[in-house]
Amino acid sequence: MELRPSFQIPALIKSLTDVVLPAVDPANKLALEQGQLVVGMLHLMAQRLPLQYRYDRHELVSYVALSDQLLTQAATITEAAAARQALTEAAADARALLARAGAEPAEIEAANSLLRERVGALITAAATTADAAALRSINTTVMTHAEAQLLRERAWVALQGWEGPAAALPAVETLIAR
Repeated sequence: MELRPSFQIPALIKSLTDVVLPAVDPANKLALEQGQLVVGMLHLMAQRLPLQYRYDRHELVSYVALSDQLLTQAATITEAAAARQALTEAAADARALLARAGAEPAEIEAANSLLRERVGALITAAATTADAAALRSINTTVMTHAEAQLLRERAWVALQGWEGPAAALPAVETLIAR
């Protein structure tokens, strides 16, 4: 038995397309459609799997940069002191993880998750301030980050064809280049 998904996924696709889907009752349009969606998703997974680590690492670098900007912008917001401290610690841990050669993909995924949580907590804490300039600055930073993240996510699943060729999305490889 092969354990690597790069070998398993094509075998699953072959099994579904050569054996399972032809055996589905042609009158059961929903079952056929769902089977084709599964095959399409498996094709997408097979193509994106080699990029997943780079994608997660790029996302972590991006969240560290966002954290740095937000910490600067929220530096004088007393209501956000605890959230700032928690985000400072999470960002420092993420930096150390990025500096380590051979960091496990699961560690990077966990660090991304923690930074997303801590960024959200800082934004929530900062929202209670009366400092309108700081809030505008934070809002602009968050929206810029969200636009870049959304573009990466759209490019990641573009092969599914939901947006069509008119979307003219860049290749995900260019968005997550080192």
